[in-house]
Formats: sequence, structure tokens, C-alpha cells
Amino acid sequence: MRCLKCTSLEDRVVDTRVNKDGTSIRRRRECLKCGHRYTTTEEILREGLTVLKRDGRREEFNRVKMLSGISRACEKRPVDVEQLRMLVTDVTTLLQDKYDDEIPSREIGEEIMRKLREIDKVAYVRFASVYKDFRDINEFMLEISRMDAPGA
Repeated sequence: MRCLKCTSLEDRVVDTRVNKDGTSIRRRRECLKCGHRYTTTEEILREGLTVLKRDGRREEFNRVKMLSGISRACEKRPVDVEQLRMLVTDVTTLLQDKYDDEIPSREIGEEIMRKLREIDKVAYVRFASVYKDFRDINEFMLEISRMDAPGA
């Protein structure tokens, strides 16, 4: 692993933990050059998993892309990075269980929104505004009013 601060490849594992369902391992690492500590996650990835885009294109499933979009929605919000990683892991696991080789992008977005709504409503609205491509303030306000509706 490369240190995020000094880019050194020399590190040591300080702590290792397996998640509840045994599908990933979280390692706490310390850079031997600068002493910076960081966390890495190891997971089993299925080969050949693709995303079916709305326009019919197919692309390789990319957890980093998913995390990037969620992170943008959570900027300056009280959401821990570990929560975001767990959200990505939960969504990925759920979708891999539901679909064999090809996951509709619509399903990815919907699952992310369901999970984000539980974590932070402002981040949810930010993500939804991009994902649903709101055209005007009325669409935006309608989505916000749905959040406050009973049973929502």
C-alpha cells in the first residue's frame, strides 16, 4: 500500500478486523517513513461484473467511482469516511446478491439513495439532485417534501 501523505510503500499493519459477515477485512496501517496512519479494506471482488447504463452502454463495475460520487454528496457534512466505505460495501453486497453479472445503473443509484437517506438527509438531497437530474426548483422541492411525508 502507498502512504497517502508521503507515497512511501513501506508500512506496517497495526490492526486487522474482519467485518460481521466475513466478506471484507479492514486493516489499520502505519507508514514507516512518516508515521501517518490510514485504513485499507480488502474485499473479494467478482470478476466480470458490469453496469448497464441508462443509454444501453456497459462499463466495468467500479467501487471507487461509487465512493467518489457519494463523497461529493457528503462534503462538509458530519459523515465519517468509514460510514461511506460501509455504505459502498453494503450496496455492493446487496447488488451482487441480487444480480448475476450485470447491474442496472438505476439500481445502484436507488440503493445509494436509500442508504444515504438513513445517514444524512442533506447528503441524500445532494446525491438525488444529481442522480435524478432535477431541471428546476419545483422538482427539488417535491423531493424534499417526499422526505417529510409519513412512511418516507
